[in-house]
Amino acid sequence: MAGVTAVALVMTPLGAAAQAGATADDTAAGWLARQLVDGDHVESAPATPDFDGTADVVLALDAAGVGADAATKAAAFLAEPDAVLEYVGDGAAESYAGPLAKLALVAESRGLDPRSFGEVDLVAGLGALQAPSGRFVDASAQPDQSDGLSQALAVLALERAGGAPAKAVDFLVASACQDGGFPVALDSTCLSDVEGTAVAVQALLAVGRADAATAGLTWLISQQSATGGFKSSLPDAVDNAASTGLAAQALRAAGKTAEADKAVAFLTSLQQGCTAAEAVRGAIFATPGSNVGAVSATSLAIPGIVGISYAKVSSVGASNALPTVDCTTPTTSSTPPTINPVLNPGGNNGAAPVPQGANAPALAATGIYRPSVAWVGVLLLLSGVALVALTRRRASAR
Repeated sequence: MAGVTAVALVMTPLGAAAQAGATADDTAAGWLARQLVDGDHVESAPATPDFDGTADVVLALDAAGVGADAATKAAAFLAEPDAVLEYVGDGAAESYAGPLAKLALVAESRGLDPRSFGEVDLVAGLGALQAPSGRFVDASAQPDQSDGLSQALAVLALERAGGAPAKAVDFLVASACQDGGFPVALDSTCLSDVEGTAVAVQALLAVGRADAATAGLTWLISQQSATGGFKSSLPDAVDNAASTGLAAQALRAAGKTAEADKAVAFLTSLQQGCTAAEAVRGAIFATPGSNVGAVSATSLAIPGIVGISYAKVSSVGASNALPTVDCTTPTTSSTPPTINPVLNPGGNNGAAPVPQGANAPALAATGIYRPSVAWVGVLLLLSGVALVALTRRRASAR
């Protein structure tokens, strides 16, 4: 769903973030915001803006409820006339369903009007692309890029804008494969896909078609691995953050708590911590041991960790904070503790000396101060000296 930004580093466990009180989504979002080029966009290649990836970053930051200023700047970048034209088309000769739907979701999440975003009516643009069948198709001189994901995103965006057209919802329902899952590709043999199913389920739940979402959820749960992750339908695919993040959103929205928790555990296992290079601490890598795609993977993982559907992502209440993974070592006082020479003349930092001998465990368990063997010897020696002195005085008295 988003562009890929390479990060050539190895995966390591999160480490101290949880101990410091920062949540996984917070630190992931803080890292994500710091990856914005010029503070307002991400790039798929040097000097090449990734509009779809930038939209995913905005939705991720809003989901986490941090990085509000960064999200505002990124949304403003997407609203620039040139950016809108390149991303969604000119609305005449070129117009793209998926980008229109994604950008409308960004506007809605930000509390902006999708009917006037960057001087473009995104809602009307989607309406113009709806075919009599209910499917949203691209208007383009290039091959149609619309698919199951763009259909589900359009239903989500239009539902948030006031109501998804019934035909569009019906088309989405009818696109399900025989096994209950939903595909990405719509013009070939129906092949259920985790990401296609996850977004379709979110859309169907949003429009109140829980009955139609049930089969999709059943298929989705059947695809979850023992580690909690999900994989795409690509050949040789492995469990990854993007597929798992989208699946976690759908599972949480449907109240599948146990399965959603497992998915989140997989996602957080991919987060970089204190043993990673400082540049990637907080990032969520695409796969175990992966070294590419951290920006895209983190963007799609965060809403899943938070557990919020695209139908409800919102910037309301978000802060400007950019949390980091706390890798500081707790400091200890350099002031030595006070020693009570009466209760503990041997020192031992104010604690009772360790009992010696066969009865040591029992004595230690009582919590009662016991003189150490060395001090018993000192006492005996002093007693002996006193006894000798007394004997001498008695002798001289005679």
